[in-house]
Amino acid sequence: MDRRDMTISAWRQQLQSGEVSSRELVDQHLKRLESSEPSLNAFVEVTAEKARAEALRIDEARAAGKELGPLGGVPLAIKDNLCTKGVRTTCSSRMLEQFVPPYESTVTERLWQAGGVLVGKTNLDEFAMGGSTETSAFGATQNPWNTAYVPGGSSGGSAAAVAAGSCVASLGSDTGGSIRQPASFCGVVGLKPTYGRVSRWGLVAFASSLDQVGPFAGSVADVAELLQVIAGPDPRDSTCLDASVPDFSAGLNQPIKGLKVGVIKECFDAEGLDAEVKASVQASAAQLEALGAELVEVSCPRFNDGIATYYVIAPSEASANLARYDGVKYGFRAEDAESLAAMTARSRAEGFGAEVQRRILIGTYALSAGYVDAYYKKAQQVRTLIRRDFDAAFQSVDVLLTPTAPSTAFKAGAHADDPLAMYLADLLTIPVNLAGLPAISVPCGFSAAGLPIGMQLIGNVLDEPRLLQVAHQYEQAAQVFASRPEAALVP
Repeated sequence: MDRRDMTISAWRQQLQSGEVSSRELVDQHLKRLESSEPSLNAFVEVTAEKARAEALRIDEARAAGKELGPLGGVPLAIKDNLCTKGVRTTCSSRMLEQFVPPYESTVTERLWQAGGVLVGKTNLDEFAMGGSTETSAFGATQNPWNTAYVPGGSSGGSAAAVAAGSCVASLGSDTGGSIRQPASFCGVVGLKPTYGRVSRWGLVAFASSLDQVGPFAGSVADVAELLQVIAGPDPRDSTCLDASVPDFSAGLNQPIKGLKVGVIKECFDAEGLDAEVKASVQASAAQLEALGAELVEVSCPRFNDGIATYYVIAPSEASANLARYDGVKYGFRAEDAESLAAMTARSRAEGFGAEVQRRILIGTYALSAGYVDAYYKKAQQVRTLIRRDFDAAFQSVDVLLTPTAPSTAFKAGAHADDPLAMYLADLLTIPVNLAGLPAISVPCGFSAAGLPIGMQLIGNVLDEPRLLQVAHQYEQAAQVFASRPEAALVP
């Protein structure tokens, strides 16, 4: 069977039957990681020794007849802004280059309890601020389909690792599209859950009212399995919802006949939408209609106001969250400073990269006296209106459909001197974060240049089961990868 067709459930069957051991499975993926990493730079830290030791322990437990979790022996990668006890967590920043957390984040703790095996921490835009994984202090990540192109961001390392077969699945974080956009660029499935569905405890904060942890995988079924493990209440996170966790896999095979899919008019009229992307996503909508879903054109009038709203709220929250990095308690500290103020200023100037500094300055300005009402308060009011548009749309449809990104992956360095062009890559994903809704990106085609295209499906609050059902039914019917072009690093 092709490695790319091996879902978590398929690997689990082979592990349980003895066709493959956990150590063999981990070794297979580490070998792939080692061969592709020089070209991709998807990882900040590779934990090969730790992974092999854990796989051996799981094999021994299985041989002894002990009950293992649903991920027993499955190799996973974690975005390097999630704290992992005893393993460096850098946020791809010089500021945290030497930081080794003394605690485990809630989501990673749940993965290890379920039997997952950590093969490494993945690269990201510094402090998750970026859309291409080019702002990392440890070098840019490349796209596995064509290394001249970016993998998207900020979770580009996690997406590239799954696409290249360096792990079975991975975790990322999504503040304005940082799971879905790289999933689209790298041709994998990426899910941003409802805000509060998954604990943020142990996630290094960027914008606290927007950040949400979610999974990457090669299939919708695998994304559902990971969400099953990481979702649920957490008393350590006051923003985590006290909501029951349904069986996310139970309804995947249910037909979608009669469901209403809302096609957001403003997204297909958006300035800068690539013609190939538009045609591919429209063809995907037709595929859903062929499966029995009813397509309904809906309007979200303030959808395209999301990007301006986001770039007031997110930098403002980042400014507050990153104020803790002052060179005193932890993180990078400038030496030989003549005063505490000088040490703090130099530590931040030398520890943070240009994009992080840019967003801190924007946020500090927006929150400053005399401007907070004009900018931050006004942005929060528009945020409420965006959420109301979504609420109105869900009165008549079950899920919403848009392209995930306005274009396929762009060339490395293409937006190096134009941050506004980079920000526009999240035009179609940002409103979902502002509204706190769940959304998933599913591969839906390829450009003439052989680069993946993603379709975004958006669900109502806590309606991940239906969202996953529609995505899975599309994935099974469309068979997008059956006729995909060959890629150098995804053999």
